[in-house]
Amino acid sequence: MQIIELLESGNYYHIYNRGNNSETVFKEIRNYEHFLNLYNTHINPIADTYAWCLMKNHFHLLVRIKTIEEIVFLQESKESPITKKIISPHQSFGNLFNAYSKAINKGYDRHGALFERPFKRKLIDNDTYLQNVIKYIHYNPVKHGICDHPIEYPWSSYLTCVSDKPTKLRRNEVISIFDNLENFKQVHNQNEDFSSLEKSLNL
Repeated sequence: MQIIELLESGNYYHIYNRGNNSETVFKEIRNYEHFLNLYNTHINPIADTYAWCLMKNHFHLLVRIKTIEEIVFLQESKESPITKKIISPHQSFGNLFNAYSKAINKGYDRHGALFERPFKRKLIDNDTYLQNVIKYIHYNPVKHGICDHPIEYPWSSYLTCVSDKPTKLRRNEVISIFDNLENFKQVHNQNEDFSSLEKSLNL
């Protein structure tokens, strides 16, 4: 029996998954956009996002699960009264994947589960690991031969990190993990062997 690690508040997690049998889950631009819109609805209320990358048949997310106090505070700070029940982080991710799967099934006349189950998650428990996972996520399209540098790929958080456009990404905190923006860019300019990290992810 597979033991599923709970997503505990205050902790950082690398969350990743792929399509069933490595099936393509993002077929065209509107799919990527729809997934990000659903992410905003289901995940932003319960987690802070530090990095993300959407690939054709899989995705990677780096999040910090908010505490109950943070979630309640955010709800209370809104103009409307609290009407939503606080949903568990695991259920929130499940709702995201289910909503996206239903949209793909309806839009492309397919049936059944779109993603592998359960979705994968890895606890990040130190700053070095946190930095490595951020770079690994941004380097995914380079690793798969899609581009030569993360700045060339539109469906990851790298472009947001090096810009000043408004974002819900925890950009300032991400940059501070690398000390400053210049060092963030420099680290991302260096090729790296991620084989040991991938081994820990069972990829």
